[in-house]
Amino acid sequence: LHICDYNLENINDYGNITNDTLLADVCLAAKHEGQSINTHYQKYQAQYASTYSPSQMCTMLARSFADIGDIIRGRDLYRGGGRGKGKEKLEENLKKIFGIIYDNLVEKNKEKAKDYYKDDTDKNYYQLREDWWALNRDQVWKAITCNAGASHYRKMGADGSIKQSTMEKCRNVADVPTNFDYVPQYLR
Repeated sequence: LHICDYNLENINDYGNITNDTLLADVCLAAKHEGQSINTHYQKYQAQYASTYSPSQMCTMLARSFADIGDIIRGRDLYRGGGRGKGKEKLEENLKKIFGIIYDNLVEKNKEKAKDYYKDDTDKNYYQLREDWWALNRDQVWKAITCNAGASHYRKMGADGSIKQSTMEKCRNVADVPTNFDYVPQYLR
């Protein structure tokens, strides 16, 4: 996930952090992650053409999208690869960033924001991070899939039927066609 979160690890312009700048940084990280997956996938596709399925690209992007969601929400389980300090730095940066966003919310909506987030006393801002992800996940999905080409996403309905996304680039008209970001990381 180094490409995925590198620019988030190194944010240090805290005086100019807003909800919008965080969204831009997360979308930039997602776009680069999607490009990386697409580049490597083309090599994989050429090597294993007989096992190729157009939905594989979308599934890989969906899993990486879910990882980004876990990182943003403070749920990332990744610990290996000598990146422990990078992960800690990233988590500290996200706490600072969401702290600034929280302060801005409280400044604008004093009592309402304080009351809504009153249970988040440890300054990890988990509820705010959940809310931020829920409000912005569609934009992150568009960013990670912007280089997906003609790939279609397949989604299984509750009745067992399989539906293919109606648009290219692993997208649907109305929403994000995956809920991998709500599946615990160890089960993906």
